Amino acid sequence: MDLALYCPVYGYYESEKDKIGRAGDFFTSVSVGPLFGELLAFQFCQWLDQLGRKTETGTEPARWCQICEAGAHAGRLARDILGWIQLHRPDLSPLITYWIIEPSSRRRAWQAESLAPFAARVRWFGTGEWPGPFRGIVFSNELLDAMPQHRLGWDADQRSWFEWGVTGAPEALEWTRLPLPVAGEEDADFIRLIPEVPVELACVLPDGFTIEISSAATAWWSQAALKLAQGKLLTIDYGDVEGHFFRPERPGGTLRAYRDHQVCPSPLTDPGLQDLTAHVDFSAIRRAGEQAGLQTEALISQEVFLTRIARQTWSPDGAHIFGQWPSVRTRQFQTLTHPDHLGRLFRVLIQSRDMKD
Repeated sequence: MDLALYCPVYGYYESEKDKIGRAGDFFTSVSVGPLFGELLAFQFCQWLDQLGRKTETGTEPARWCQICEAGAHAGRLARDILGWIQLHRPDLSPLITYWIIEPSSRRRAWQAESLAPFAARVRWFGTGEWPGPFRGIVFSNELLDAMPQHRLGWDADQRSWFEWGVTGAPEALEWTRLPLPVAGEEDADFIRLIPEVPVELACVLPDGFTIEISSAATAWWSQAALKLAQGKLLTIDYGDVEGHFFRPERPGGTLRAYRDHQVCPSPLTDPGLQDLTAHVDFSAIRRAGEQAGLQTEALISQEVFLTRIARQTWSPDGAHIFGQWPSVRTRQFQTLTHPDHLGRLFRVLIQSRDMKD
């Protein structure tokens, strides 16, 4: 999965910039229009206003802060956020530096092109170059679902898990059963994330029943949490909470491939030419953040999250800052929040550390 998506030469996310939207392979909240970024910008500014530094005489406003985005793809969301802040919060805009965590030089070039008007305020870092400690907001949108997954299958005879590996030539890749690595071996961090199977379920769980574990996602979240000295850590993605592994309608797990807005027959077909994604285990990343000292503020649907923000923009004070809601904004909001569109599909996890230090 890592090679198919991120190989510098043949990876799916490296091959071309415009894979999102009507002409691409899938839709995201960003492709709906600028409203998604504008609402995030409004909320981010409220959070940044809360940052402060304790002094002998009280709490002073922050003199500088960061917004850090991981997985910025072509930079469209960053452009929407920075554009809104520059227009509507000129008092706060000069204090903000926008950091992008991006290992790909090709995607950095796409992002730099999109963010040319804000070039002086944007900085890039590789995945292994996490800046910090930082003060402000760290966020991702549809990033964790595209992190590499371990696929585990159930051996009904042995009543234990095995790992699905990939074998064969590139023209005919196929799944093969592998024993689980021993804890402590290289790449065995996911062992601690494997759920226990209740005794009554172990007797009836069908052979080959499959789940996914992403130690990469929890490791990324832990690293981000440890670098956050003050502020918020936020992710927006689709996924489940604890107990989701054993849903009967998902005997093959949640790993899916998408191309031309259609689910492809197999994730192993045409590596590098189709998107790969799997549901995020929000319970696992929530625990990772809490173990790093963060406080969980919310785990809610995108519908609830964006509606709470929008409601503030409809108040007299909010409308003065945010601006009017023409019909195009209203249509975008309906797509972003309606349960039959993107509202219920996506979840939002918000964690924080010491908003006033």
